[in-house]
Amino acid sequence: MGFAYHPAMNLVELAQRIRAFRLERRLTLDEVASRAGLTPGWLSKVENFRITPSLPALAKIAEALGVSTADLVAGLDNKPALVLVRANERKVVERDRSRENTTVYEALAHKRPNRAMDPFLLTIPPGVAREKSLAHDGEEFLMVQQGTIEFEFDDQCEVLRQGDAVYFDSSVPHRIINSYKRPAVVLCVFHGPSGTAAT
Repeated sequence: MGFAYHPAMNLVELAQRIRAFRLERRLTLDEVASRAGLTPGWLSKVENFRITPSLPALAKIAEALGVSTADLVAGLDNKPALVLVRANERKVVERDRSRENTTVYEALAHKRPNRAMDPFLLTIPPGVAREKSLAHDGEEFLMVQQGTIEFEFDDQCEVLRQGDAVYFDSSVPHRIINSYKRPAVVLCVFHGPSGTAAT
């Protein structure tokens, strides 16, 4: 087929590429899902890098977008030994954004497409939380860089302040809540199954 595809390819880059192609063509999630014979909810999870599509599903998405599967995955198996991301080179990625959840995700390792971990810097405005706790495969590490947050993990809730950290199984429903009056900044590192990175 002219390219190598593996489910452990970088999930964030693949998701952002699918979203970018869709927006360039001014297509809605519903339109692409309908053309590809998929559900909008499932496609949304792909774009939010919660799940990795299989090769047949990826081919359907590519066809619905009017691009080749090779275009979607080009370069995603590159693995440079070292990448340097300067402070001004962070890449803002879209994830679960809504009117209520305006958390900003900045990717810190986007220059290495095929990576085992995905570090992000999250800026959570005052009074912001994801609408509900969500679970996904993998393990995750959070460290509060600035401010105070509440970390909800299943039926447990912990207050985390600057310097506090948690490492957890992300298959358990979880979310970050900033119910305080100042923005919070959190370092988040995700490691997915079989080296598939997301967060």
